[in-house]
Amino acid sequence: MGEQVTYSLSEAVQETTAGTWLTHLDHGAFQALLASAAPALEKTALFAQMARLNTLYMVARAGSGHLGSSFSSMDIVSWLYLNVLRPEDRYYSSKGHDAPGLYAVHTALGLLPYERIHQLRRLDGLTGHPDVHTPGSFTNTGSLGMGVSKAKGFLAADDLLARTPGRVFVMTGDGELQEGQFWESLATAMRRTDGRLHVIVDHNKVQSDTFVADVNDLGDLEAKFRAFGWDVARCDGHDLAALDAWCRAEPAGGRPRALIADTVKGRGVSFMEHTAMTPGQVYYKYHSGAPVRDEYLAALEELGGDIERRSRALGLAVPTAHKLEVEPLRPPPNPERMIPAYTEALMAQAAANPRVVALDADLVLDTGLIPFKDTYPDRFVECGIAEQDMVSQAGTMALGGLLPVVHSFACFLTTRAAEQIYNNCTERTKVVYVGSLAGVLPAGPGHSHQSVRDVTGMAALPGLAVIEPLCAAQIAPLLDWAMNRHDGSAYLRLTSIPYVARPELAGLEAPVCGRGHRMAEGSALALVVSSPVMCVQALAARDLLPPAQRALVRIIATPWLNRVDVDWYRGALAGTRVLVTLENHYRASGSGSHLVTELAIGGALEGRRVLTWGLDDVPPCGRNDEVLARLQFDADSLAKRLGALL
Repeated sequence: MGEQVTYSLSEAVQETTAGTWLTHLDHGAFQALLASAAPALEKTALFAQMARLNTLYMVARAGSGHLGSSFSSMDIVSWLYLNVLRPEDRYYSSKGHDAPGLYAVHTALGLLPYERIHQLRRLDGLTGHPDVHTPGSFTNTGSLGMGVSKAKGFLAADDLLARTPGRVFVMTGDGELQEGQFWESLATAMRRTDGRLHVIVDHNKVQSDTFVADVNDLGDLEAKFRAFGWDVARCDGHDLAALDAWCRAEPAGGRPRALIADTVKGRGVSFMEHTAMTPGQVYYKYHSGAPVRDEYLAALEELGGDIERRSRALGLAVPTAHKLEVEPLRPPPNPERMIPAYTEALMAQAAANPRVVALDADLVLDTGLIPFKDTYPDRFVECGIAEQDMVSQAGTMALGGLLPVVHSFACFLTTRAAEQIYNNCTERTKVVYVGSLAGVLPAGPGHSHQSVRDVTGMAALPGLAVIEPLCAAQIAPLLDWAMNRHDGSAYLRLTSIPYVARPELAGLEAPVCGRGHRMAEGSALALVVSSPVMCVQALAARDLLPPAQRALVRIIATPWLNRVDVDWYRGALAGTRVLVTLENHYRASGSGSHLVTELAIGGALEGRRVLTWGLDDVPPCGRNDEVLARLQFDADSLAKRLGALL
């Protein structure tokens, strides 16, 4: 799947199918199947394979997505939609990774316009994870562990408003069951005795990086559910007859029901199935990301052949496959990546200090920790999808004399474990938190994964410094500062997508704490930027201005998001009459607000006009260039906005 195991982020768009015509089945093919007199079991099995083919198309076209989870749950989802769900029922996925598969089913059934299959992870199209504003999606998911709690809320609202008593079916992942909220939600569900709550665990045995049993073994799931009083069953999740039997059964005493559905991740394409992993293979390749060209063609041939065989066996016409050439996805010119540089810097710190330990939340591939895990296995702790548990462990490791470095996606680390991080800060120890996938990009996964609120919470914590390298060269000195020179904890915010390596950023060293770099000189307007994404766009925007205006724009870039050297900024802003801050984050209570506040308190604004530019609403989902343009953060938009101020 592309370059995932060499530190390409699983959620980042990548060019994988250049020169390939992509193939899909049209709506008519599904209508013909549904209108046929084929038996329910055979009809549903063929429908599921056809939906898998369209899911493959959608993910390949988008350049990212989750095939493994979509394929493992496809038989269950297809059976529910074709044979079980009534108009008043709700079905949704708590894990959210199977969104492409769900969209394939929804477009096939007309619950979504069929044309939307061409718009996965595109602006105004289908979001990377379920969003309530998409027809057929009942709630937002993507942040794990929330599904059963949301189901209880739906049922309570129906009761109070006397709606038709529909059922709620919730799909969860097995890795998701490591989140504490899931288990919290089970206990009070027992208050319901109306038989309307149904939970299906897609137990495909593999979570983001590797086997669930190797990360955080779930043990006897049936016994655990029963301990909470649930009505529990187990079956092969690809056995449609067994699924039918469970769906027809009545829950004992109207209790909430749980089905442990044993599935195969990547089901339907032999080499994508986790059971095809070779002995000794640690990491499953097809959890996320798009297939490379040869993988795509092989998967297409396998699915197409199976669809043809099943169609002929039922006496049905073989569905016509439609091919089209799609707009290629191109990496940025001269790209630079931060994750490999971070890996190298962390390894150097670990070699110099035996007290350094690394903790991970099931994202070892994405956070670049494989070399650390392999080199220092006794100093590596895989915590699974349990951010709160991970952070509290790190806190007492620090109290015990270790130097813990804690890793996850920024969107989950800084919010899910916010209380635990604050608790650690009150103990006045040193913990270094590293949040990758920071900022509005990549925009394809959608708002659940776009970390644009992390600075707000982290910047206010006592003693904790928030820093964001402007380029790969800054990572090593900033990490060294955080681990060896700063008195308190630190939060290192990392951009995960490849970005343009501007010459102004080449070899940029970390400045003194609270200061920045004067990247370009100008006499009237000072633009203070953070993050490599915004820095690159700001420099490009200045280049687009007419020479006379270009000479008026001064660009200051800083990695310090909650540290301000007022005296340095007083000199850096000298002579300008306008101050604009630009950040890869929400504008309210972000780093720009912090900078302006500190400068005002220190008397360094001197009557300048001040503007803060950042996000003001939920960020859109789409390709990176589309989203930057929509938000007016791209170079063209920034040039126009700057020109209007000059």
